[in-house]
Parts: sequence; C-alpha cells; structure tokens
Amino acid sequence: IIQRSRFLAKAAPAASEEEALAFLAAHREPQATHNAYAYRIGPLYRFSDDGEPRAPGRPILHAIEAAGLDRVVVLVVRYFGGVKLGAGGLVRAYGGVAAEALRRAPKAPLLDWVEVAFRVPFPEVGRVHGLLRARHLEAEEAYLPEGVRFALRLPPGGEGGPCLKALSDLTRGRLWVEG
Repeated sequence: IIQRSRFLAKAAPAASEEEALAFLAAHREPQATHNAYAYRIGPLYRFSDDGEPRAPGRPILHAIEAAGLDRVVVLVVRYFGGVKLGAGGLVRAYGGVAAEALRRAPKAPLLDWVEVAFRVPFPEVGRVHGLLRARHLEAEEAYLPEGVRFALRLPPGGEGGPCLKALSDLTRGRLWVEG
C-alpha cells in the first residue's frame, strides 16, 4: 500500500507474445483502477499504461531490464486509494512494485530447444513413431512423395545427437537430416 493505493504485481515467464497476452487476459483485474503491464521477449517489448497518467508501463519495463530478465511479463494492478501520487510517485510506485515482484520471483536459466527436421521413407515411419512415443516427443509431419518429413523440438542439453543416432540406427541409416 502506497499512499492508500493498493498495488499488486504479478509476473510470469512468457516464451512468446501470445503467452504474454494470455497471461495478461487471465490475470488483469477488471474492478481495479488500472492494470499496467510490460513484457520483454527477446528483442520484442511492449508496455501499457492502461489510462494511468505519467506512463507507468515504462517503469515496469525498466524493472524487467534492470533485473536482466527476458521472456517475462509483469502486470501491476492499482486500486486507487484517494491520494494522487504525482509523476515521480507513480514512477516509483509502479517501478518499485514490479522490481520487488521480480526480485522475489523464482528464476530459471533460458535454454533454447533444438529444432531438428529429417525425412524417412514410408516403410520406416512406424519405427520412427515408436521411438518418438518411447521418448515422449511430438513431431510435426508432412507427407511427401518419397516418404514423411518429421520436424521436432528436442530439449536442450545435447539430446539431439543421441536421438538422431537412435533414429538412424532404427531406420538402418535410411534417415536424411535437413540443414
């Protein structure tokens, strides 16, 4: 509570703009006076002041940048308490609440998944499906005249090489990796 106004900050990871917007839609509080937010996903960033004068979205974005975070969305909800805070007070309130939420939030290193695409002839498709099921992997499939193209995302940490080796062994070398 700052000058009788109640501020609540909510933060979450967001791997895409769609995830950030879904988080905001799910967590904004319609009965609140303002729902200001900011998010950063790689080079993409956005912020909104939600009608609050003096641009509180930018201090929220600054809190994200000052914390050195990426792929994150922060929503700050304000319930007006009757006392106007002024330009500096709004910047300190929104930015400070966002910074404190980010400071307290659990953090995890960003790991990019490995994207792999390969083709196999039709007789090998059943074997590939079996191995992917056994490893709990999902792939996008495209049917081509000579076989099937699989595109999948593998978790980071060197899983790509062993998985492709297992697929190559399983198909007796009848696997063509793209790229």
